[in-house]
Amino acid sequence: MAMTVSEASKLSNDVLLEGIVETITKESPILQMLPFIEIVGNGLTYNRESALPTIDFYDVGDPWVESTPTFSQITASLKIMGGDADVDNFLKATRSNVQDLEAAVIELKAKALRHEFEDKFIYGNSATAAKQFDGIAKLIDIYTASVYVRPCTGVATGGTLTLSEIDVLIDMVKGGKPGMILCSKRTRRKINDLIRTSGGLAVPTKDAFGNWAQDWNGVSIYTSEAILDTHETSASVDTAGMDSTDSVAFAFQMGEGALAGLTAPGHITVESIGSLETKDASRTRVKWYVSLALFSQIKAAALIGIANA
Repeated sequence: MAMTVSEASKLSNDVLLEGIVETITKESPILQMLPFIEIVGNGLTYNRESALPTIDFYDVGDPWVESTPTFSQITASLKIMGGDADVDNFLKATRSNVQDLEAAVIELKAKALRHEFEDKFIYGNSATAAKQFDGIAKLIDIYTASVYVRPCTGVATGGTLTLSEIDVLIDMVKGGKPGMILCSKRTRRKINDLIRTSGGLAVPTKDAFGNWAQDWNGVSIYTSEAILDTHETSASVDTAGMDSTDSVAFAFQMGEGALAGLTAPGHITVESIGSLETKDASRTRVKWYVSLALFSQIKAAALIGIANA
């Protein structure tokens, strides 16, 4: 069964772990909403749905033509991410009356874990960095022309964002509306400006932590600081260059049949390493065996080439 990081943490009695999970999910709509599937082993091989089968009409006596869905076999391997947090025993002893130094250090490590996960959720590419999992840009494959990758305004080099382009992005996701649109803050500002200028109605929504988001056409628009506004678009694909001024927006459904995280049983773990031999300090290790899987190609799409205009 797939569950979010927050829901999984409720099954643990570790107060420190619960605090870490709250820290990493509070400012991350991805980690708040993305369900994770616990898998046994170091990876998961699954069949990704690429295209739906066709249905025809026939006269009496016509030969029937067989049509099946198109699948491609994908293997997603769990990757090891995490870090150690050392707390100097002298500082801990002499400053504990001001604040819990150990808690502060571990909180900063948890925030670093969130930033790294969000970055790899977007741009992770195991082909260029084997220790990473493939992110959504690679899973959708914005670097190759397809019906699930659209340059803004339909022009091969992209163009100025419009509300119609947001509608197209939503409609590119099949089998229901996407669970979210994820974009950069610059793109979100442009969407808000378009809505105000057109006199349209964007209904604000609020997550469990009180963070606000805008809804457009029934889909919430969230931002990620990991999404860069330095993309380059050419020939209807993202060139993977990061020296231009374009941006990208993603729309996707989430769940076991769509986009989901993969994790080892236990999700995020906090391990007390204890006192160190070489210095007067104690160490805590925060780690996560994690990956990402897109079970159906038709349930995720990308709008590339969003110009800075």
